[in-house]
Formats: sequence, C-alpha cells, structure tokens
Amino acid sequence: MGLNFINKLTKSASPSYDEKERENVSVNSADGLGTEPRILEAGDPHGSDSSILNLGNGEIIDKTSDDRKQIGVMSAVFLIFNRMVGTGIFATPSTIYLLSGSVGLALIMWVVGALIAGAGLMVYLEWGTTIPKNGGEKNYLEYVYRKPKFLITAMFASYVFLLGWAAPNSVIFGEYILNAAEVEVTRWNQRGIGLGCLSFCFLIHSVSVKWGLRLQNFLGVFKLIVIALITIVGWIALGGGLKHVKDPHANFRNAFSGSEKATGYGIVMALYNVIWSFIGYSNANYALSEAKNPVRTLKIAGPLALIMVAIFYMFCNISYFAVVPRDQIGQSGRILAATFFRVAFNESAEKAMSVFVALSALGNVLSVIFSQGRIIQELGREGVLPFSSFFASNKPFNSPFPGLFEHYCVSIVILLAPPPGDAYNFISNLITYPLSAINVVVSLGLLWVHFDKWRHARNPDLPPSIFADFNPPIKATIPVTVFFMLASLYLVVAPFLSPDADQSVYKDLPYWLHCVVGIALFAAGAVYWLFWAIICPKLFNYKLVKQTVIGSDGWSRTVINRVKKDEVADAAGDAF
Repeated sequence: MGLNFINKLTKSASPSYDEKERENVSVNSADGLGTEPRILEAGDPHGSDSSILNLGNGEIIDKTSDDRKQIGVMSAVFLIFNRMVGTGIFATPSTIYLLSGSVGLALIMWVVGALIAGAGLMVYLEWGTTIPKNGGEKNYLEYVYRKPKFLITAMFASYVFLLGWAAPNSVIFGEYILNAAEVEVTRWNQRGIGLGCLSFCFLIHSVSVKWGLRLQNFLGVFKLIVIALITIVGWIALGGGLKHVKDPHANFRNAFSGSEKATGYGIVMALYNVIWSFIGYSNANYALSEAKNPVRTLKIAGPLALIMVAIFYMFCNISYFAVVPRDQIGQSGRILAATFFRVAFNESAEKAMSVFVALSALGNVLSVIFSQGRIIQELGREGVLPFSSFFASNKPFNSPFPGLFEHYCVSIVILLAPPPGDAYNFISNLITYPLSAINVVVSLGLLWVHFDKWRHARNPDLPPSIFADFNPPIKATIPVTVFFMLASLYLVVAPFLSPDADQSVYKDLPYWLHCVVGIALFAAGAVYWLFWAIICPKLFNYKLVKQTVIGSDGWSRTVINRVKKDEVADAAGDAF
C-alpha cells in the first residue's frame, strides 16, 4: 500500500517531496478548490496541489496543508492527557475498591490497568507511525482485513456512529457542579447541566479548531495541577501533617484483608473501571493528518502522556486511601475526590474540589468530541456511511462539523436515555466493552501482518506479501502485542460470568446488558453491509464502483456509485 513512502513522508519535521512523488499529486481544479469534486485515478499525472497524494495503487492519503496542521507535540500530549484524565480517577476508585474487596488488590488493579494501557499504546504507536492519517482504528482494520470489501469498515462504523463517547463525563460534569452548589442531584438537573457541557464543547470545536485546542491545553494544565495537588495532600497526610486525619496508615495495614470476597466478575468489572480511566492513550492517532511531523509527535506525546498519567493515578489512589476511611471510600461513589478534600480540610474545600473535577470532565468531553468527530469524518470519506459526502465535508467552518454534530446528537440520546442510578456505569461499560473487542482485532491484525511478512521472507517461492511495505518506525514487539491481545480478549469474554448478588455494577439493569448491546452494535454494521453491498446490488442488478475524488474543500474522499452491470466496464473507478 505504499507505506514505505508514507514513512519517508513523516520522518522529517518539514516534509519535502521530489518531482517523482509530485507526479502522483492531483487537484480539484487549477487552484485546487473547484466547486465540483473531480475523480482522482491511480497514476493521475496532473499534479499541482500537494495536499492530496496518490500513492499509485488506488490508495489516497491527504498531505494536509501547513495551515491545517495545528497539533504539535504539546497539543498532542494534552489531547491524550485530556482524554485519559477525565473523571475516571475521581469517580471510579470507590467502585474499584468495592469490587476488589481490599486496598491492596485495588492498587494492583491500577498497576495491571497501566500495563495493559502501556501495551496498547505500543500497538497503536506502531500502527499510527506507519499510517499517519486521521481515523485511527478504521485505517488499521481496513489495511489488514481487506475482504469482504468494506465489511470491517461497516462494523466499525456502526460502533462509532451509534455510541456517544462524550456522554459519561457530561453526566459527571453535571453531578459535580450540583454537588459544589449544594443542590440535590436529580435525574434531570444533572443531565440538563450535562447537556449544556456537551453543547459548549460541540460549538467551540465546530467554530474554531484553534481555540478548541487552546482550551483543551489550558484544561490539561489545570488537571495536571489538580491531580498533583491530590498527590501532595496525600504525602502530607502520610507524614502526619493533616490534623483531621488521625491515622493515615490505617488503610494500609492488612491491605489485602477482604480480597477473598472478590469474584471473577468483580475483578473484571474493576479492571473495566481502571481501563475506562486509561482510555485515550490512542487519542492522537485520530488526528494525525493535522499533526506537525506526525511520527515524531506520536513518538514523544504518547509515552510522555501515559507515563505521567500512570504515575499520578497511583499517587492519587494512595492519597485517597491515606486520607479517607474505608467505610467512606465505599460510600462516596462518584464523588470520592470531593470527599477526600472534605476529610482533609473542610466542606469549603469539598466544594472547590467539585468545581475542579467538573472542569476536568469538561476537558475530557472537549477531547472526546474532537477525536470522535474526526473518526466519523474519515468514515464519511470512505463512502460507507449514508450521506457520506455530508459527513466527509469540512464545511462551513473548516472543521469536521458534520461529524461533530452527529456525535453530539448521539451523545444527547445516550445522556438522556438510561435510567437514573445506572447511567454512568452502563455508558462507560458500553463504550469499554466494544473497544476491548476492537483492540483484540487490531492487535491480532498486527500479529498477522508480521507473520505474513515472516512467512513470505522464509519462502522465496511465494509471491510478495501484500504487507511488504509495512515498515513501522516504532515496533511494539510480538510479546507486547500478544499480551495486549490476550488481556483484551479476557475483557471480552469474562464479563459474561455471572456475578454474586451484591457484585453487579448495576442496580436495575442485567449485568450482561452492555456486552449484548456492544455485540449488537457490530452486528448492526454487518447487517447494513449485507444489504448495501450484497443483497441490494443483486436484487437491482447493479455493482458498486469506488472512485476517489477531491471535494470542493480540497480534501480527498471516496464516492461509491451504483452502476448497472452492463455499464461497469465503461465506469471510472474500481468495482467490487
């Protein structure tokens, strides 16, 4: 797929192109911004706009113009940091402690979660530095699972299109704002404030990418200060410097007492909550077309952000256990961070901390909407979604407004629909479960790429591997990839284990509901593909023909046309 060229493209901070590479560049019109999209064919000799690169085999990658490249190393760090540090570290430690049964086992869960996240980061670094374009998993799945054409894309699209990732932390934003204002939390006042949070994030990222990134960076610095403050308060408590904390070491004596109560289901759900707090290590992969020198940016930003988060997460948990008595940890639920400041200082400090956590949630929602809007835009550019040209567009604000709007609408539905009490846990588990399944397939695909290359290298009589040009600047290594795949597979299978009566994470919902709904999302994509790509073409005697065009906004996209079977030979593009 010409990936050796992409690697060359991304090795320098200021990419340059020789004349041979420029021969494969094509434009919309003389100025590159015509009003009608034009077809870009493999080997198209017309080349004056270097924003679109034709790799010569039908594969197209955007070489984004410099004015669109607004993500440097620092922005990428905070793009990842903001996605990971939402409300998980403030809202989930109480649940993880209850499910684990002991302080010691709860801390081990955080270590295991960090190891899984680290392995996942290496897998996504290998993919991202090899295919540095917007879209993340979509690109990697399409590269490996090429047949049946577009099946894997449709299944992934259903998952992305129908889930509102921004909803969970919008719920937490509302809860913490109400807690700070000392207003009783009800179903609708909490979700009403959450809706306001969603709307603000959608609007700022739609109207101004630059100011959206600036706000994300500011909130990233702010969050770093908050979790550093929690860490410092914990150290002071352990040193005997807080008069309100009589015995800061109490929770660490017999730290594993109660571990025998943990069940297989409880351990899995505890891990889910930990992993929910680490989700986001691949966030920069979704916007690599807009990154300055994407390979260098990803190499630095990914490890730096994850190491910072993992260290601070452990320190924060130790601080919680040093300050808050065990019984209060179990009772605090999603406002543990606020309880921490009340015990350490007073009720005024609790209110201040509630505001801090709410702002942290706001930063996470900003980061989520930013990345999800770009994934939807890439799916639109692939031509698989209904109304693909609409979702592929950068109009009217030179941002992925249609993709942002779709995610905003779905997030509203998911924000408002679940019953009170179970909303946050259900939404977070519903997002984490399918993601674990995708991680299995992504890591398995990476193993297959390396195996196929090894098999062909060992046997010179075989034709060249279809992955011959896969030469990643960063390699995850086989053991790390296998570990990530097995860990993700465990998280896919284990939730079907029946929990004890008091171990279910839901009050009113079946314990398996998020698993079934997650599988149904993928199945819906497969059914859509079956009708769109197989049944309807046979019933109505046409074939689907894929063309790559340059739209009026200067970006490439795929158009899939219906062409009568007897006219396919004369049609431009690739039939499938």
